[in-house]
Amino acid sequence: MELKTQLSIDESQSLARLSMNGALNTDTAAAFESALGDAIAAGMALTVLDMAELDYISSAGLRVIFKAAKDLKAEDRRFAAANRQPHIEKVFEILQALPDMAVFRSDEEMDAYLTEMQDQLREG
Repeated sequence: MELKTQLSIDESQSLARLSMNGALNTDTAAAFESALGDAIAAGMALTVLDMAELDYISSAGLRVIFKAAKDLKAEDRRFAAANRQPHIEKVFEILQALPDMAVFRSDEEMDAYLTEMQDQLREG
């Protein structure tokens, strides 16, 4: 699956919004990192990831997001994620509960777990 992104800038509110549609995974992480870099380079006080149409996220996508969050924090700028679907929200809940603990032997094992968990939540 591919990932489409769309950047919108609202200078009056100092807001960069990057909308995401599709899957953020190993195959799409590099292009997403570039699009996110463009959003950050706009220099707005707040960068928002709009995840309303994000179907899946893997560890590769999470690494890009966490790196951007760290970089923006160092610049005293804000970063947020909006409109997370329940299966995406669950990924972030798991990672917040274990911020400094590695619980998987490899990225592949983590991705397999994230895929299974997101599929279960989507299917109800």
